Amino acid sequence: MSVLEPFPAEIDRVLCIVAHPDDLEYGTSAAVARWTDEGAEVTYLLVTRGEAGIATMAPQRAGPVREQEERDGAREVGVEVVDFLDGFHDGIVEANLALRRELARHIRRRRPQLVTTINHDLTFPGGHLNQADHRNVGLAVIDAVAAAGNRWIFPELVDEGLEPWEGVRWVAVSGVGDPTHEEDVTGHFDRAVASLEAHHEYLSALGEDYPAPRDLLTGILGDPEQAGRYRWTARVHER
Repeated sequence: MSVLEPFPAEIDRVLCIVAHPDDLEYGTSAAVARWTDEGAEVTYLLVTRGEAGIATMAPQRAGPVREQEERDGAREVGVEVVDFLDGFHDGIVEANLALRRELARHIRRRRPQLVTTINHDLTFPGGHLNQADHRNVGLAVIDAVAAAGNRWIFPELVDEGLEPWEGVRWVAVSGVGDPTHEEDVTGHFDRAVASLEAHHEYLSALGEDYPAPRDLLTGILGDPEQAGRYRWTARVHER
């Protein structure tokens, strides 16, 4: 196992931005549990409610179910503030100006030092194709971080009382094949499992052959019997 740079210790506020409920629960929630235990303020922002994610459940019902599962999972790792955008729909998210504006609005509102998102490359490690929502949200997050700090981009946000925020020092992208940093999450693994288990309806719909949450997270965070620890990794861009 390669040795990566540790995450900065001076993080007080974190904003985690992803496309769907459950995106954060495949590993990132373990790091979140550590950060909240250490006193950081962590908030979640979901672009959609994942309403197209359960094949056997109509979107009108699946959206509220998955929203509640995300709130329940977030609470397991110490996150009480979970926001959802309106007007963006599961499976058809575009990296357009409307999305960039909404993300910049939330970055100015939450004023984080660290923003996290997930892999927005064409593929995941191992070669599996990534989906459009992940790619488009990730790219929009990067652009929104810049827009959040510029008074002259989306000046209507200033009119709303949201002054520019240039305090994002790091953008962390998880689920990539070329991570640069790691967080030791050995003592937080069980809470991460609980946060994924909270997505009961979604996981149940994936069928009996789908791996159990504990097995999934062991595959993502590493088996401590082999590596000595669980670790969450990300490609970190310093600004």
